[in-house]
Amino acid sequence: MGDVFLVRHGETEWSRSGRHTGRSDVPLTERGRQEARQLVPLIRSHRIGAVFCSPLQRARETAELIGLQDVRIDADLQEWDYGGYEGITTNEIHRTRPDWFLFTDGVAPGPPEHPGETPDQVGERADRVLAKVDAALANTEGCVVLVAHGHLLRVLTARRLGLPASGGALFQLATGTLGRLGTEHGRHVIAAWNVRPGP
Repeated sequence: MGDVFLVRHGETEWSRSGRHTGRSDVPLTERGRQEARQLVPLIRSHRIGAVFCSPLQRARETAELIGLQDVRIDADLQEWDYGGYEGITTNEIHRTRPDWFLFTDGVAPGPPEHPGETPDQVGERADRVLAKVDAALANTEGCVVLVAHGHLLRVLTARRLGLPASGGALFQLATGTLGRLGTEHGRHVIAAWNVRPGP
């Protein structure tokens, strides 16, 4: 069975400033575009069987800049719905909730169109993505590439490893980096993490 490559989109103005960027459709910065282009040799050297991508433009543009083909847009790969914390930094949240932690506490309710998600709800979406990944891996000799967002990919990694969604807290993932999930002796493992090309 092939590996799963996780690509976090390149930098945006909001990611640079630490603002929670869930469903807001923020574009890449020029630095973010360069981060995406630098991933080309890390991914294109592998046989790719399927590509799934978040519908948000920062992920779609990252996939385009890498040159990925036959990309399947999947709403389950959208970032965590941060509800009332959309666009707000962790430092700002800590002013009123000093012990707040996303992966265990979730978010404050938001407007009806973006009410927010609990960690378990994000985990359920990640499980749906992983079911699609396994189906694709069963029908191809290549790897599967997921182009998405930091917190979602961290939760997805936790679920792949048999951890609860809150386990995503263990896996820091910078913009414009690559993770690789594989197997060893029939068990899911992290084969590479937070990888960027050398200077």
